[in-house]
Amino acid sequence: MLQFENHGLKAGIWTGMLTAAQAPARVALVHLGEIVALANLSAAEGEGLWQVTVELPASFLSDGAHSLILIADGGQDGDAPQPDAVELDRLHLMAGAPLEYELVAEIKLMRAELDLLKREFRRLATFE
Repeated sequence: MLQFENHGLKAGIWTGMLTAAQAPARVALVHLGEIVALANLSAAEGEGLWQVTVELPASFLSDGAHSLILIADGGQDGDAPQPDAVELDRLHLMAGAPLEYELVAEIKLMRAELDLLKREFRRLATFE
């Protein structure tokens, strides 16, 4: 069982501690189904502890919202993420002026979905 403890993002480097019986073959950062960076693993003090560091590509430090997923799998460098990859954690980056409009649009979408759910629950509650 893999367990990741997020230590945060500082100066473009995401760090954390991975607990695993043995180090996975690859720990990678994925965006939109593609691997954008590989993490470095180093043995930490304690049995089954691995220090994870991954440098975020500069292309993600731009206006808008980006979701990055840290995965562990058995793939090799250059391979696509494996179907049996384990999601360790997610990192959401948001920056810039367009962010305000994206958040407003997201809130409007969530309100519309909530209204739809309320209508359906009311319809089901009155259905006999």
